[in-house]
Amino acid sequence: MKQSEMARLQKYLRDKFGTERIVLGPKPRNDGSVEVTLGGEFIGTIYRDEEDGEVSYALTMAILEIDLPAVAGL
Repeated sequence: MKQSEMARLQKYLRDKFGTERIVLGPKPRNDGSVEVTLGGEFIGTIYRDEEDGEVSYALTMAILEIDLPAVAGL
């Protein structure tokens, strides 16, 4: 993934989620993906897909059940 794509994606995510704490990994991984961190904590990976001349990006975020908070009344 190009640096210009990473910068655009980072801006998009920061605007969409309303925080400047989102940072895309400094170097693309060999599979064309980049890591996403929030406040220094890894939260997911963005994958680039190009098909029929159209480019899309998929954010994959794994959430461990152990990390989920308890919810009162449930």
